[in-house]
Amino acid sequence: MTTLAAALDHRPLVLDGGLGTLLEDRGHDVSSDLWSARLLRDEPAAVRAAHAEFVAAGADVLITSSYQLGHGGPIDDREVDTLLRRSVRLARDAGDVVVAASVGPYGAFRADGSEYTGRYGLGTAELRTWHRRRLAVLAESGADALAIETIPNEVEVDALAAELERLARPDLPAWISLSAGSDALAGDALGRALALAAAAPGVVAVGVNCCAPAMVSPALAHAPAGVARVAYPNSGERWDAVARRWVGAGGVPIALAREWIGAGARLVGGCCRTTPAHIAALAAAVGVAAAG
Repeated sequence: MTTLAAALDHRPLVLDGGLGTLLEDRGHDVSSDLWSARLLRDEPAAVRAAHAEFVAAGADVLITSSYQLGHGGPIDDREVDTLLRRSVRLARDAGDVVVAASVGPYGAFRADGSEYTGRYGLGTAELRTWHRRRLAVLAESGADALAIETIPNEVEVDALAAELERLARPDLPAWISLSAGSDALAGDALGRALALAAAAPGVVAVGVNCCAPAMVSPALAHAPAGVARVAYPNSGERWDAVARRWVGAGGVPIALAREWIGAGARLVGGCCRTTPAHIAALAAAVGVAAAG
């Protein structure tokens, strides 16, 4: 299997899509605070099968189901360690692709939506302490990379950058992707956060995820020169609260994806509500672009 850094030099890579969405579509309950991570403990075969479906669709990179896992919560810390390692193993078993261990924000662990606002009330030192054990476990899990994703404020980027330096694993590349719509990243804050992310040890790409597709290009324009971009927005659908259903066209808009690649994105995929079919369409388009 090609390493992530070498692969990025060769062509743009296609990330997987919404793992939780796929599991839910298959009838699994992801409504708890653990979201899809609950299945790591209770139905691991379902997680492996969902990963495999994205591999079959053409994904070059699988992101593990560890996004919402963290220490100091309702699950015993030793079991959290076990589940973090299991998340990597299940993705590894799903196919011969790059496995990126998901490092979600503190807000995802709180399960209160604060990964979209950045309002934690915590400083850099507190966030460093909280992230430390999880990063250490994932760094030794056999993952090919760290997917540090949906980070909503500069303070958490700063904390994660410091912990990457402390980790001292030059053989383990990482990307840092921000929550583009976060209140805490409005105005100049987005550019500052992307610059902090790009300067962190081992970071090979920076960008945004879990946002509307239309937000990606303006956000990537704030990324510093000399670093690859990463982009994996939501499907673009919107929730109709009156009708209680999702409306609008879903998927990763191919024209926009080509625009992101033209702007330097080397990792492109989908986040919430993007399916294997959406990733298959994206993989086909990226393959044509690479061949051209």
